[in-house]
Amino acid sequence: MIPIRAAVPTAEEARALLVGIRRATDVDPDAVAAGLRGGEPDPALLDLVATPFASVADVDERLAGTESYLRERGDRRAVFLTVYSRMTATVRDAIDDGAFLDPEWTASYLVAFAERYRRALVAFERRAFEALPRPWLIAFAAAARGETLVAQDALLGINAHIAYDLTYTLGDVGIDPDRDAKREDHDRINAVLARLVQIAQDALVETYAAAEIDGIDRLLDPLDDRLALLGLKGTREFAWRNAVLRADLPAWVGEPYVDWRTETVATGAAAVVLSLDFEVGGDETDASARLRDWETGADTVAAFREAIRRRT
Repeated sequence: MIPIRAAVPTAEEARALLVGIRRATDVDPDAVAAGLRGGEPDPALLDLVATPFASVADVDERLAGTESYLRERGDRRAVFLTVYSRMTATVRDAIDDGAFLDPEWTASYLVAFAERYRRALVAFERRAFEALPRPWLIAFAAAARGETLVAQDALLGINAHIAYDLTYTLGDVGIDPDRDAKREDHDRINAVLARLVQIAQDALVETYAAAEIDGIDRLLDPLDDRLALLGLKGTREFAWRNAVLRADLPAWVGEPYVDWRTETVATGAAAVVLSLDFEVGGDETDASARLRDWETGADTVAAFREAIRRRT
């Protein structure tokens, strides 16, 4: 049994939880779901993701195929997959290169992580909104409406997957035995995530530079701080602490407590991302509106993918 003080939020977590409690009320999931009902599922998309992932190679191949399918149809859900499919390929290469202490556990981690995304995508496509975690409902709904910037679509997907899914992925694969070794491999995967987020930031800056918004690099820097209420590094630590709490506390205490922590922070962060309004310095110009106008006449999804491809 862990000391009860381990269940007490850190100062950073407490701040994130307070913001999450306040901002999560900005989003009404029932209203979001109601606005999305009526469309028909895409059979071809469901064929790509209907069955569970079987291996790292399967994840790599089908995520890339799904990203291509969505992008070719102008579906904004492709934006997150552009980043995520690169992350998967990078981790796969690292596993093959012997970069992890426990490559079998790391491979299971990668597959379980992707499986959380796959299940969320299938639930959304089938309009099974009641089975969809709130952060993913917000992210997918924003992409479907097409009212957000590509930068926000990327952030919403990254937030849902890391701030929400990562906690449960660690529970799926287990952090015991050899917890210290698994923590080290978790941190090595985190390093890959950090590099990919930096690549995504650089790609967004390159993509939006065509809009000639002065200071676009400052608008998106640091993307890490816009990722979630805890920042990228803090969110990864948050997920590990959640996994420890679920593993070491009695299930009747640990599971609902961690569920509340995870959903509050991830949903609050999604609300923050939705409300982002970029302004350059003290200029009254609404950079978000200018960028949105530019996106209307440009294939920013394709431009973002190409910028990512050049960096990986």
